[in-house]
Amino acid sequence: MSASSAALTFELVAKCSTTRARASILTLPHGPVNLPVFMPVATQASLKGITPQQLENTGCRLCLNNTYHLGLKPGQEVMDAVGGAHKLQGWDHNILTDSGGFQMVSLLKLATITEEGVRFLSPHDGTPMLLTPEHSISLQNSIGSDIIMQLDDVLVTTSPDIVRMREAMERSVRWLDRCIAAHKHPDRQNLFCIIQGGLDLDMRRECCREMVARDTPGIAIGGLSGGEAKDDFCRVVAACTEQLPDLKPRYVMGIGYPEDLVVSVALGADMFDCVWPTRTARFGNAITKNGVLNLKREMYATDFGPLEDDCGCPCCRRVEQEGAMGITRAFVHHNAAKETVAAHLLTIHNVWYQLNLMREARDAIIADRYPAFVREFFSRLYPDGHGFPSWVVDALRGVGIDLLET
Repeated sequence: MSASSAALTFELVAKCSTTRARASILTLPHGPVNLPVFMPVATQASLKGITPQQLENTGCRLCLNNTYHLGLKPGQEVMDAVGGAHKLQGWDHNILTDSGGFQMVSLLKLATITEEGVRFLSPHDGTPMLLTPEHSISLQNSIGSDIIMQLDDVLVTTSPDIVRMREAMERSVRWLDRCIAAHKHPDRQNLFCIIQGGLDLDMRRECCREMVARDTPGIAIGGLSGGEAKDDFCRVVAACTEQLPDLKPRYVMGIGYPEDLVVSVALGADMFDCVWPTRTARFGNAITKNGVLNLKREMYATDFGPLEDDCGCPCCRRVEQEGAMGITRAFVHHNAAKETVAAHLLTIHNVWYQLNLMREARDAIIADRYPAFVREFFSRLYPDGHGFPSWVVDALRGVGIDLLET
């Protein structure tokens, strides 16, 4: 099954017979992207620590840029002059830009939100900036990203103010209409809507109905990863995916822990992004199938093995080649927190790990063995068969996987 719009084709390749997991191909102006997918975050049109060529070598075909930051610096005039972010950063593959709405939460002390838009004080020099739905779309049109996001009214999910939450949800719908009207390049850029509503499932479902009615090329679930309990997070994702059409990509914004990815795929989501894999690399941490390793610990000073056995990333693969001089845990330990090379190497490894996790998930879905894949994934993290987080057990049980079943 497939569906297409002016600048996007979505082909549903396989569905898990037990869970809601899906495998699909998302074809964008800069090439196809296999889903499910993790999208690394290149906030300032660069992924901290690695070059565009190295990012390409991880298999990445879709990364993120940040509209708010690029709008401040280098600014729209420079973006127009250079011909967009692809040329600015030397990236021949796809780019997704957020709208700047998340900065309402992360920079709330600097922001005032009205129906007109969001008034910011620049964190660079304190000058005022008004981000309206129209301006957000104009910036993203200049950036030239393959997927652009509507400006939404973002409220932290743990807010107890139900009246404000409803206002934010309804305003996000109104702002989507303004974004659609302002979008100049629907023939080459895909505008995704963003579902809001906090942790109120009825409000989320109402927002789903309104957003689906606008028939945007793709749909995002926003406002999560804001401190809410994991149980609540899973309930929101499940309630939304249950209502979303089969033939559109589903993007859960701001999600990056491996456990979150594996569970969210089971709940029916396709696309994810987060700064965590690259940020944690800068703190000396390697993501592995057995958990996160803090390579600054003294126990790794004489560990001459790869960051992870059987890992296909360029750093680990060289160690396992007979006679090759490669990157060992001891080398990274020696340089962690002292030389930028350690963060550089760990970033490559962590990005490769996240992308490969989704590649393996996709293969399992196509082979209709996703439940077995999920069991194998969590058994490696919890090898004694105990200690599974209750939120994982409950969420997976809701889609037909019982981790406690013997």
